[in-house]
Amino acid sequence: MSAFKGLKPILYGGREVWPLVEGGKGVAATNHASSGAWAAAGGIGTVSAVNADSYDAEGKIIPQIYNAMTRRERHEELIRYAIDGAVEQVRRAYDIASGPNGMRGAININVLWEMGGAQQVLEGVLEKTRGLVTGVTCGAGMPYKLSEIAARFNVNYLPIVSSARAFRALWKRAYHKVSDLMAAVVYEDPWLAGGHNGLSNAENPLTPEDPYPRVAALRDTMRKEGVSDDVPIVMAGGVWFLREWNDWIDNPELGSIAFQFGTRPLLTHESPIPQTWKDHLRTLEPGDVLLHRFSPTGFYSSAVRNPFLRNLEARSERQIPYSKVAAGEHTVQLDVGVKGKNFWVTPADLDRARNWFGAGYTDALRTPDDTIVFVTPAEREEIRKDQADCMGCLSHCGFSSWKDHDDYTTGRLADPRSFCIQKTLQDIAHGGPVDQNLMFAGHAAYRFKQDPFYSNNFTPSVKQLVDRILTGD
Repeated sequence: MSAFKGLKPILYGGREVWPLVEGGKGVAATNHASSGAWAAAGGIGTVSAVNADSYDAEGKIIPQIYNAMTRRERHEELIRYAIDGAVEQVRRAYDIASGPNGMRGAININVLWEMGGAQQVLEGVLEKTRGLVTGVTCGAGMPYKLSEIAARFNVNYLPIVSSARAFRALWKRAYHKVSDLMAAVVYEDPWLAGGHNGLSNAENPLTPEDPYPRVAALRDTMRKEGVSDDVPIVMAGGVWFLREWNDWIDNPELGSIAFQFGTRPLLTHESPIPQTWKDHLRTLEPGDVLLHRFSPTGFYSSAVRNPFLRNLEARSERQIPYSKVAAGEHTVQLDVGVKGKNFWVTPADLDRARNWFGAGYTDALRTPDDTIVFVTPAEREEIRKDQADCMGCLSHCGFSSWKDHDDYTTGRLADPRSFCIQKTLQDIAHGGPVDQNLMFAGHAAYRFKQDPFYSNNFTPSVKQLVDRILTGD
């Protein structure tokens, strides 16, 4: 079919593909069905290799249940689940994408560098899927080792960055040594993309910046380092209609550009997310996606501001600083929610604490920042259980104080203002309540309700969606 004006196929993995990349959403929100169909439609499909699903002999999803007594042993169970699941997803995606005339598009895998055992998982998956995976996208952290792993398995790598500065650091330290396998650089806009976002301390989460100058600066940095203009920059975050990006296509200042779609493919027939999640996407309004800091990774992330997220916001608002001795304005002793007398607070905060206590928030939990938050007994029980059940899904977890190497602890107090991300993402992806779990989404998700393509409850196939995107809509 003819494409939106100026949009041309790119050469990737030895074949021509549309410069349309499926965003690799973690923990079972992108799987073989969606990514295989995206590749079959001529684009680059992305299998999420973040704790992906495996199947039993009858084709049913195997629940990821952890039986080991210690976190370290559960972490090993998690790595086994992760490798087995991702390998299974890649094989199935490859089969879907390979039609009678060969494969039209390509299959990538996506990993988060901040996930627990990331290097072990990535190497384990690539070892067992040789010849099936064209490239690896990787972000959430600074994945310096990505290029050397790609070289070992002879696959392309596509680093995910949010600034020219981040790219330059990765390039100088590692990527310049394996420049031939760097197939693209994904610019993930920190104010528009869903999931974890790469906002730096120099950037204001409340003041979004126009992506164009940031991508132009990225291209400028790539040129200075000798990277060809034929290596695409993939614009990720906020991409809906290609016609809105007309000025980016065939633009000499930007060089080759591709586009990543993370949110739109959630609402397709092949998308593996439950129907309740798909239905909820149709109801979102502008502003319903919140850029927040509750993730145990410590990164900013974007998710639907549902009751789950509102509860975390409210919990952090029931928070007061304290000292262990009377000092400065901390002149009175806290007499609710805590055992012991070494909690000194301001008189105003003592009044607030007593009010929260009276409203049922009777348990005070310490945070790593010398504050305490007030929660209900039920919340306290859930927090403590989730912390105890930690299976080490991150390289560093603020919620449970887990670390996946050395002495296996961050050395900091576990943070009750956060949550178990593995538990909630697994639950929502497999049919758990959409209002009581974390629901990642990009900031353009409100457009499902506005876009006439989805009117009358229409849900496209991936092929119909790709064809629609190629028209400019």
